[in-house]
Amino acid sequence: MNKLQKEVDRLIQELGGYWAPFEMLAALVEELGELSEEMLKFENVKGNGKMENLKEEIGDVLFALLCIANYYGVDVENALLASISKYRNRDKLDGNS
Repeated sequence: MNKLQKEVDRLIQELGGYWAPFEMLAALVEELGELSEEMLKFENVKGNGKMENLKEEIGDVLFALLCIANYYGVDVENALLASISKYRNRDKLDGNS
């Protein structure tokens, strides 16, 4: 588990432990909704956005996602590296590089 995942795990343990999987998924979806609202504001679609609010919502989404990864024992660094490799190889095969 990487440093950030361990930090999230320590905090969650201090707060009483992880929620049930679908509760964590609901929290992630909620955070994605809040990120969407901030992006709409930032892009001047629905008001005026602020970079600090956008950063906060991105952080909240990452926190919720790390909770899910920790619960299932997924190393997010390895998962992300595998996804980067997958997209890189797929795009090269499709001729989009």
